[in-house]
Amino acid sequence: MAEDKPPVYLVVPDSDPVTVKICGRASYQNSAPLQAFFQAMIAQGKSNFRLEFGLCTAMDSTFLGIIAGAAIQAGKQLPPGKLYLSSLEQRNLQLIRNLGLHRLTEIEEIPVIAEKEHKLEALEGEGVVNRGTMLEAHQTLSGIDEANREKFQDVVAFLKKESGD
Repeated sequence: MAEDKPPVYLVVPDSDPVTVKICGRASYQNSAPLQAFFQAMIAQGKSNFRLEFGLCTAMDSTFLGIIAGAAIQAGKQLPPGKLYLSSLEQRNLQLIRNLGLHRLTEIEEIPVIAEKEHKLEALEGEGVVNRGTMLEAHQTLSGIDEANREKFQDVVAFLKKESGD
């Protein structure tokens, strides 16, 4: 069963845009390597990213906050970059729109990436994000849409208290 497989991010770092294929559940439990990947690619001067959601079964707010942060950072590059979100199932598209991420990204209707056509590499590294990253992700979401402030105010307050801020 697909549900038994661990979630993983497969990447094509040399493509333009840089491609990330999300397989399984994307959450705070496995987003640290993805965040590090975005930071490394931006540091290398890459600013365009395509996230392929055809095999993404679910996503949480920390993962979405990391995507929002990457979109903001990509947009600050010269020339400004963009995050493209493709092959979103209805539920995932609804989450993206409800949190306002569609205003930071470009929604695409393109087919699932054929693994035979691209050199996909699995991201390695520690998976769980720390509280500081969770706080930053939720503050980013709170900053992109006024309605998100209310949605995440308790989470932000809790994470600030736990972080000692």
